[in-house]
Amino acid sequence: MDDERIVNDSKNAANRKPNPKLTILPLIALIFYEVSGGPFGVEDSVKTGGGPLLSLLGFLVFPFFWSIPEALITAELATSFPENGGYVLWISSAFGPFWGFQEGFWKWFSGVMDNALYPVLFLDYLKHSFPIFNNLIARIPALLGITVSLTYLNYRGLHIVGFSAVLLAGFSLFPFIVLGILAIPRVRPRRWFVLDYRKVDWRGYFNSLFWNLNYWDNASTLAGEIENPSRTFPKALLGAVVLVVCSYLIPLLAGTGALDTDFSEWSDGYFAQVGMLIGGSWLKWWIQVAAALSNMGLFEAEMSSDAFQLLGMSEIGMLPSIFASRSKYGTPTFSILCSATGVIFLSWMSFQEILEFLNFLYSVGMLFEFAAFIKLRIKKPDLHRPYKVPVKTFGATMLCLPPVLLLVLVMCLASLKTYLVSGAVIVLGFFLYPAVVHAKEQKWVNFSTEIPPSRPSDSADLEGHPNALEEHQEIEEAARSLLSDSLSSTTEQVSDIPLEEVSKLE
Repeated sequence: MDDERIVNDSKNAANRKPNPKLTILPLIALIFYEVSGGPFGVEDSVKTGGGPLLSLLGFLVFPFFWSIPEALITAELATSFPENGGYVLWISSAFGPFWGFQEGFWKWFSGVMDNALYPVLFLDYLKHSFPIFNNLIARIPALLGITVSLTYLNYRGLHIVGFSAVLLAGFSLFPFIVLGILAIPRVRPRRWFVLDYRKVDWRGYFNSLFWNLNYWDNASTLAGEIENPSRTFPKALLGAVVLVVCSYLIPLLAGTGALDTDFSEWSDGYFAQVGMLIGGSWLKWWIQVAAALSNMGLFEAEMSSDAFQLLGMSEIGMLPSIFASRSKYGTPTFSILCSATGVIFLSWMSFQEILEFLNFLYSVGMLFEFAAFIKLRIKKPDLHRPYKVPVKTFGATMLCLPPVLLLVLVMCLASLKTYLVSGAVIVLGFFLYPAVVHAKEQKWVNFSTEIPPSRPSDSADLEGHPNALEEHQEIEEAARSLLSDSLSSTTEQVSDIPLEEVSKLE
């Protein structure tokens, strides 16, 4: 009976229409929205930094110690494991499926928390012009309507999301180009060097920088949906790094240099007031609309990443096969619904609570990713790496050291409430994994036995022989090696496992 189902699954995979792949421009836009979405939200860094100086220095220097190392490591590992599981595959290959599952759970939970911010922020920008959204009777239906509408857009296809992200990015950034041009005659460079150490809030300052410059690894969960990932992914990451840094520095330089305002007034949404003071009411309205639409782009990018991560975990047998079921548009329907449900349930939390919780969970996951990067360099030196960071093992360790120190700093600055909530989520993950494994062993739910259609169907053992295949087959070796490794680490092994069963992580 199982053999018949496997044959039918293989036929269905063969008859399935190929899903439209992401090209470089939509991918840059999606990474931009995974990380940034524009300068909306960076205003707090001026207030918490005690003036413009620390804010400007932070967004100028922080990328070299955090964003660029994370982007380089993401480029190497995502092209070595070009599947939708992304960082779940990296951690599983380095430390085993238990920790891979934990990584997936932490990052999915932090991603859903992050996504819960955007419908709320969308209404926060609109309520300045439409005060009715201050009332719960209007706010709750609006939140549900926004979440459902944007979730439907994700359901319609990743290529539509990518194209929408390009348009939204252009519309959201253009008013700040205008703002920068209009501010040039009024800029006084001395205003950039204002700093009051007594008013620096280090916890708020580092959380603001960290949140506005992280999530470079999220796009790795879409690697299986990218056209020619070994070439496209590194180029897209480089383009996104430049775009993100410029989208922060240009508005901050213009606003803080052209206006002699009290830096304590700089908080979320203040760029609209900056536009009013520099360009007039028309620029204020443009920035407000751009901010609202930017939150839509942020939601779309995060939702795509979260949903395709669950799909990737299902394809390798970590989650029930229902998470890998695709709609006629090629999107993971059940995974999207799960992520959207999480967004709705978490939207009651305050902005600062969500920000600190997701930063902590994200930091824990990133520590594992940096450790996996180093361990895979040692454990699998011959792993096919279409893009490789041009450093040896010692250089790789030094590359990881500054961001690791920043992660530890952010975690040390967290509040007691954050430690308790994040600790509860981590403990929940420890219990979930054996529960899922038990359900799989008892066959209470169906788990995937089908090799994802993007992978070659050759039955040869791919592990350790990346040079024995054609180029288009080579880039799939890493994911197959992971599945073989995971099988060999289980307590119930068999001597001869058919290829159709290789995708199970016992």
